[in-house]
Amino acid sequence: MKEYNSIAVIYGSDSSEWEVSVRSGEFTASQVDGNRFDVYEIFARFGEWTVAAYRLKGQDRVVLQEGVRPAVEKSDFSAIVEGTKVKFDFAYIMQHGAPGENGLMQGYLEMIGVPHSGCNAFVSAITFDKFSCKSYLKDVDYVKCADDVFVRKGEPLEGLAQKAVEKLGLPMFVKPTDGGSSFGVTKVKKVEDFDKAVELAFSEGNMLLAEAAIVGRELTCAVYFNGKENVALPVIEIITENEFFDYEAKYQGLSREVCPAEIPDSLRERIQEVSKKIYTHLGCSGLVRVDYICSEDGLYFLEVNTIPGMTSASLVPQMVRAAGLSMTDFLTTVIENS
Repeated sequence: MKEYNSIAVIYGSDSSEWEVSVRSGEFTASQVDGNRFDVYEIFARFGEWTVAAYRLKGQDRVVLQEGVRPAVEKSDFSAIVEGTKVKFDFAYIMQHGAPGENGLMQGYLEMIGVPHSGCNAFVSAITFDKFSCKSYLKDVDYVKCADDVFVRKGEPLEGLAQKAVEKLGLPMFVKPTDGGSSFGVTKVKKVEDFDKAVELAFSEGNMLLAEAAIVGRELTCAVYFNGKENVALPVIEIITENEFFDYEAKYQGLSREVCPAEIPDSLRERIQEVSKKIYTHLGCSGLVRVDYICSEDGLYFLEVNTIPGMTSASLVPQMVRAAGLSMTDFLTTVIENS
């Protein structure tokens, strides 16, 4: 078990998810054990990394005003805080989207020898790209993957709508392969709306996936390593008022999360076991969340979230509470076993 003194919680990002990332990061920092660790909050966006706040052991949180926030020295992952050089010895990454979820931040930390939460750079890159991640799972026998069509920006789009409809049917989802929080995602019900959906997806990234819409119950399960074994948290069912679990549903109260999900024990156990198998198959570490659609013809994989939302109302904190754990103890376990 590793011992750390100063924990840097990194939030903010270069993507549309940066504001959600700030909320996730601030909540995570507030729950890190303040009796065991000095906690520093690093706001990182478009290459500018500054210390936004800190909380020393047994003390209150100190917020630093913009304009006077200490810059992070990237050569050794340190900062001068209140006249003292602090070298952060563990990074808890809470950046949704690039560079924290696509492997870039992980690669930087691994190159300079700083331990961090979550998956390594390679696994983060694979799982962040929805098409690549599905490619790793298409041949397993314990979960299904919806049919899809992959397109990279710059490729010819002529005839793409017809090709997608013929292969996937309607409705279908069009989404950027490397986005989160449902930015750039459209549920396409009419072929006339396909081109607009493509345009929206490409506004968020350089690759998109058109994917068959699977009808069923949306379920999600998180997995983490506790030092001895991979552990699956309680399953949650997501019931949305919108067409799908989009940004409004996720963050503006237009959904209901049932935790634990009211499903048969056999299905709950299966989802937890499948989630652990996916965790192992992809080479995950730390904490991840796996999303599914359970339809009449089977359990369909949606995506893996290696930096799942961590606001007080997010899915993982709900799972942690349902498991009878405290967030502080849970985060300590994740930190010590990442």
